[in-house]
Amino acid sequence: MIFRNLYNIAICFAKHKGGCMDKKAIVIFSVLIIIGAVIATRFVLIGKENLSKNEEVTTLTIFHAGSLSGPFDELEKDYEDKYDNIDVQRESAGSADTIRKVTDLGKVADVVGSADYTLIQSMMIDNEPPYAEWYIQFAVNRLVIAYTDKSSANNEITADNWPEIFARDNVNFGFSNPNADPCGYRALMLIQLAEKYYNQSNLFDDLVESHSSIKVVQDQENFTINAPENLDPDKSIMIRPKETDLMAQLEAGELDYLIIYRSVAYQHRDSHVKFLELPKEIDLSDAALAYYYGNVSLQQYSDLEDKGEGKGKLIKAKPIVYGITIPSNAEHNKEAEDFVKLLLGTVGQAILNDLGQPPIVPARASDISKIPDTLKEFVIQE
Repeated sequence: MIFRNLYNIAICFAKHKGGCMDKKAIVIFSVLIIIGAVIATRFVLIGKENLSKNEEVTTLTIFHAGSLSGPFDELEKDYEDKYDNIDVQRESAGSADTIRKVTDLGKVADVVGSADYTLIQSMMIDNEPPYAEWYIQFAVNRLVIAYTDKSSANNEITADNWPEIFARDNVNFGFSNPNADPCGYRALMLIQLAEKYYNQSNLFDDLVESHSSIKVVQDQENFTINAPENLDPDKSIMIRPKETDLMAQLEAGELDYLIIYRSVAYQHRDSHVKFLELPKEIDLSDAALAYYYGNVSLQQYSDLEDKGEGKGKLIKAKPIVYGITIPSNAEHNKEAEDFVKLLLGTVGQAILNDLGQPPIVPARASDISKIPDTLKEFVIQE
């Protein structure tokens, strides 16, 4: 059919020229047209093949703490705008559970972001074989008490009387699971530190022990909070896997108060969430008070530890510092480095500041000799 059509074209062309072309010339002309068509078709196919290659999408997988959802959502948009054909896929969870996806469940991530940088050290770097070789401390935070106009006694609560309000029968408060999420174990540490700060010796018992299976053991000046697998809270306490899971209950009026990171509360201010800032002696924000905070520790899965089956860690209270790493088995190292560069650079710093989470500038590396060369300009040795 193609040859016949080309032949007819040649005939028409010959007639147009007044019939001066003989049959031989027509055949030659037809062959030239066919050759041209073949070459043109080949170029079209090559172009389509190259276009198909150019449109291949690389999936960058990021596991991160729930409290990083806001900043990483904005960072994802900027990253995908800057780098064509890369699709960022994120999973948020409590930081301990986030890391266990890699170390225990065998999932592959290109980037891991934790609300507690020390979990990267203890759960990934110190593992055998190690799941990471380095971490970078990139942001700080502090604990606050979030509430709304629907919260009981919302017009009374202050930084001085919140323990008394939390203890009321008609009030409930919430925090995330201390076995899964740093915000959860930090919330319990805050309450224990508050016992000393407010000089109320039964504060932890009144607020926590009397309403759950979580207990505390004192050894002179040191306190160890034991968080069993089954936390068994009653109606006075609401516990969820990660702190951001509790925001919906707070906003709906099902929860009166929530111990949460300031950045997360700040990011929900348009939903009429308010927050109460607390003394630095208990909010885990001051690096100068690290030794003071360190008198309190929490044992995750304490009942399983007693049986030699523990999967949790003994975690000492310390200032809140976030960490990030690229796991050793990451599939897209270059793309992961580009994401971390964006986070540590001026774009990431602006996003963190805008969302109420102060960045660390310059960021601090666990071992500057082991981090990728592309990231070294953004960090100093911790």
